Amino acid sequence: MIFIGQYAHSVDAKGRLAIPSEIRSKLRPEVDGSAWYAVPWPTKLIRLYTESDFQSKALNRPRSLTLSADEAELRSTLFGLSARIEMDGAGRIRIPEDMMSLVGLGPEVVLIGACDWLEVRDRGEWERARLAGLKKLPELMSRIAERGDGL
Repeated sequence: MIFIGQYAHSVDAKGRLAIPSEIRSKLRPEVDGSAWYAVPWPTKLIRLYTESDFQSKALNRPRSLTLSADEAELRSTLFGLSARIEMDGAGRIRIPEDMMSLVGLGPEVVLIGACDWLEVRDRGEWERARLAGLKKLPELMSRIAERGDGL
């Protein structure tokens, strides 16, 4: 599934964030799973992955009992700070308060489609950064093309 667009939202007093109906209508529980995985990111955002996509990405790597120290630290930090979040009947997820605090998010957020995940970002910061991001696109595309990564 590909996520696109941006949706201004508020996180309510109970920590709930509504997933837009446009996104919910594309979800197929038998394929995508019944939950979201929330992953705090160091750039003041939270990434949301469908259950199936998160599990696929997490398990699509070599497994070993003898990981390097860096790999072990990365795994314990990334997976230890992440959370599996069920969506309620009204299409809302409850983002853990400590995760919101950890990345510095308040109640006014924007939900952004980022291809195969969603991002929860501060609405004010997103509004200020959108134009700069657009101007930076050619440079980013060039650097990514040089590495051969591509979209």
